[in-house]
Amino acid sequence: MISITVTAIVFGVIFLAELPDKTALAGLVLGTRYRASYVFAGVAAAFLLHVVLAVAAGSVLTLLPQQIVHALTGVLFLGGAAVLLLKKSEEDEEIRKPADQSFWKVAGTGFMLILVAEFGDLTQIMTANLAARYDDPLSVGLGAVLGLWAVAGLGIVGGKALMKKVPLRLITQIAAVLMLALGVWSLWEAIAG
Repeated sequence: MISITVTAIVFGVIFLAELPDKTALAGLVLGTRYRASYVFAGVAAAFLLHVVLAVAAGSVLTLLPQQIVHALTGVLFLGGAAVLLLKKSEEDEEIRKPADQSFWKVAGTGFMLILVAEFGDLTQIMTANLAARYDDPLSVGLGAVLGLWAVAGLGIVGGKALMKKVPLRLITQIAAVLMLALGVWSLWEAIAG
């Protein structure tokens, strides 16, 4: 059974953490050059693969005693909050434009870009942490993939408009505060448990 609460929490955390990421900007750049639906298909497939891997890794962590899992996820969330607060804004990276703009070439470009750029990324690590924390792989996976797809869709279709209205630094700070709260909560549960 899928928990709406867990799905919503994961969606919010992953969505906010991914917004200031370089892949949202890469999606925006690809979306301005190619057919949006082709770009989204490739990007969405890569994010789905990343979420499956992250949830599998997080599910393995649930085999450990709960206190250790809470302590580990707490430390990792605090580390993620620090990364968000300390990272400098990234410049748009140059993306090579394939000569062939067929569905497979464009979707393949989006897939490979996200596959490489997101491997071991903060949101993938956070998804694994959330899977370990909630021990609900379907709800965590659904929330994470929907959050990543939402950011990709925003980046591809309307990223420029969003960034003009909401400062990137504010989005990053909100994501860091959420991660900080989750980290403190997890550490408190490890100590109290």
